[in-house]
Amino acid sequence: MGKPIVVVTNHFLGEVEARIEREYIARRNPNKTPFTLEELLSISEGADAMLVTSFDRLDSAFFGRVSSSVKIIATYSAGYEHIDLGAAATRKIPIAHTPGVNSNATADITILLLLGAARRAYEAQNLLRTGAWVPLSSAKLLGRELSGKVLGIVGMGHVGRAVAQRARGFGMKIHYTNPTRVQDELVGDAIFHENPLDLLPESTFLSLNTPDTPETHHFINSTTIDLLPQGAIIVNTARGGLVVDEDLIAALTSGRIAAAGLDVFEGEPKLHPGYLPLSNTFLLPHIGGGTVEAVTAMGMLALDNIDAVLAGRPAPTLAKN
Repeated sequence: MGKPIVVVTNHFLGEVEARIEREYIARRNPNKTPFTLEELLSISEGADAMLVTSFDRLDSAFFGRVSSSVKIIATYSAGYEHIDLGAAATRKIPIAHTPGVNSNATADITILLLLGAARRAYEAQNLLRTGAWVPLSSAKLLGRELSGKVLGIVGMGHVGRAVAQRARGFGMKIHYTNPTRVQDELVGDAIFHENPLDLLPESTFLSLNTPDTPETHHFINSTTIDLLPQGAIIVNTARGGLVVDEDLIAALTSGRIAAAGLDVFEGEPKLHPGYLPLSNTFLLPHIGGGTVEAVTAMGMLALDNIDAVLAGRPAPTLAKN
């Protein structure tokens, strides 16, 4: 029996690439841009499986025409908003994802953003890089300490819990909201708010760690910003769609929000140009899960999902509607 044919829409680190080369016949994207719909449909003809990323949009039009040979689609991402699960179910194609694998890496970046925003790191670097650092100039860069402050966490999944663990090391008090209350043994003394709006007035710092769903889309907007304490600091390492950019930019400009640390943006890799001139933003280009350890583990889990289904077993980490 020959090797399975797998459509691979991106390139991965050495161990993952070696496994792909060893176990599959890989059909690759020759371009530096994501496949178009027609290209993806064409290259998947006769393939056994597909390994895609969050840049590949698999909508109802795709599933209406995708080859019947495709037995599983594994996405190299924890989220799967880019895939129409309902349409996939209609075609009886299981969708697998890679949850929890990059939680530690993303939590590390969340803390970096918390510190960067609170301690005005972007402004401080500019002093050095522009030669504007003179005696007493750094006195203008008084920041905020994390110790003793409340960190509100929106979404207490793998990443949210890892953020809470790290934030406690800085002496922060943890409050959170989640669709359901998390077992105490997983969240310790963190205080649960069933209604997300009740969390906001308590949160001097707010960390967004929830998927972008119909319930959470544009959660940060002018109304919810007004519920936060004056001078609160917001960090987002989850999804750009959680934030109404114009409203957050207005609050950052007015000082209603003291600072923001952002690793994700709606419409990325483009971002709202209003963020760029703001000195009270600490911005990163979606590197939250970007460690050697995390991306290798994600790739291996994606391939484990493919192997399982092609062998007639359920995928270890199936995406759920």
